[in-house]
Amino acid sequence: MNKLNVLYEDNHVIVVVKPANVLSQGDSTGDLSIMDIVKDYIKKKYHKPGNVYLGLVHRLDRPVGGIMVFARSSKAASRLTKYFQEHKVIKKYYAIIHGKMESKCGRLVDYIEKGKDGNSFISSNGKKAVLNYEVIKYYSKSDCSLVSIVLETGRHHQIRVQFSSRGHTLLGDQRYGKLDYTQIALFCYYLSFPHPITKEYLTFSLAIPNEGYWTKFTV
Repeated sequence: MNKLNVLYEDNHVIVVVKPANVLSQGDSTGDLSIMDIVKDYIKKKYHKPGNVYLGLVHRLDRPVGGIMVFARSSKAASRLTKYFQEHKVIKKYYAIIHGKMESKCGRLVDYIEKGKDGNSFISSNGKKAVLNYEVIKYYSKSDCSLVSIVLETGRHHQIRVQFSSRGHTLLGDQRYGKLDYTQIALFCYYLSFPHPITKEYLTFSLAIPNEGYWTKFTV
């Protein structure tokens, strides 16, 4: 993969861009994760001997790229985790969905349950899932829409499940949509959170990726 894209770092946090198809943290596949890459970066840059502490406070699905924050101390990890739980962290995503939404902007509210097979689905027994969306542009030639999404909750596969349940699966979503070998069109482009020590809000934003499906809207 390319050189790690670091957006911000200090003694307490480090904010990076996770490339699509890279794990947030290691799993049974043994594939390299963004957490491994960040640890290696810190180890080499600061000449740290032994194991490097890095706290995972949120995740992005493997096929999803975008901004992630990691904690560089246990105190920062504890506070950042609390901020996520208290919905003090603002997360925004770009997605490209099949079709055209009935409304240019709206709010989707569902209850989502995670199945034993690892897939999530709408269920009255699930946890409340809320997001707000705005259609940025509709591309009639391919019958798809670029949308900006603000998450109020962080349920498993929430964006993918909420849109697919309404007949608007994300392009490239092999799990909830059509079989496709191109990466899913979902990208975390905005992250804002209180610094765990100073309490001042740190805000980061990225442009729409200029590759794959995204070129429908960037070219």
